[in-house]
Amino acid sequence: MSATPSVVTERPGRSVDGWSVLAIALAVDAAAVALVVFGALNRNVALIVVGAVLIVPATVALAGLVLVEPNEARVLQLLGSSYSGTLRKDGLRWMNPLNTRRKVSTRIRNHETGIAKVNDADGNPIEISAIIVWQVEDTARAVFDVDDFEEFVAVQTEAAVRHIAGSYTYDAGPETLSLRQNADEITSRLSAEVDERVGSAGVRVVESRINRLAYAPEIAQAMLRRQQAGAVIAAREQIVKGAVGMVATALEQLEKEHTIELDEERRAAMVSNLLVVLCGDQSAQPVLNTGSLYA
Repeated sequence: MSATPSVVTERPGRSVDGWSVLAIALAVDAAAVALVVFGALNRNVALIVVGAVLIVPATVALAGLVLVEPNEARVLQLLGSSYSGTLRKDGLRWMNPLNTRRKVSTRIRNHETGIAKVNDADGNPIEISAIIVWQVEDTARAVFDVDDFEEFVAVQTEAAVRHIAGSYTYDAGPETLSLRQNADEITSRLSAEVDERVGSAGVRVVESRINRLAYAPEIAQAMLRRQQAGAVIAAREQIVKGAVGMVATALEQLEKEHTIELDEERRAAMVSNLLVVLCGDQSAQPVLNTGSLYA
């Protein structure tokens, strides 16, 4: 899924230091109030008019003050229509009073998807959920390209999690990527897919993690038994492989040092006995043979 190109991208909004404007506006307001009061006491209409006129621009100037907190931005629109830029510099700022401003947080956020029940690549029902760490990178696109960028991130994240879960098997051999055994590779691909999906909203993905992964309850017991059987078979294969190596080493050592001469029948009996001892689940019970192999 490719991000749709946007004609509106973030650019810095015009602003000046708000503290100096605040000081000037308050001084003008104080002077205007003093003129009105002095004119009223002396019945001087001209002073009253001048004071009233001065109050208007000072009050309008105060309307242009905006407080920008750290890791927050203000998206400006002239008379609520055209985009006028974005204020990112924190502190008290002054901008055109005709601009409306919308607060957009640029802090890093977490989004945890709900538990989704989907089929993996083998058709087995699984339950999966993920945590996505994201941040608004382009405030203009976040405000103007989608209706609600937070809801957009939530929907697209869940869609990506479902797509990733259905593209891989829950468990597989070492030569195949699986959700359980290749968590780092899978989460990297999940991050890339979510980042591509939410890029059109001016959002970037910092990282993603799968926080729940399990077979659906209706098949969990059956799949657990299958995993246990596979583990037993793998362990048996390792035991037999090691036992055969030990027997071969023992025979080679005996022949090399001429400790005992073994014909084919004795070799076969020795190999059989050693394999039973090495591969058995229980401790070997010694048996004293008072006869002969050929008796």
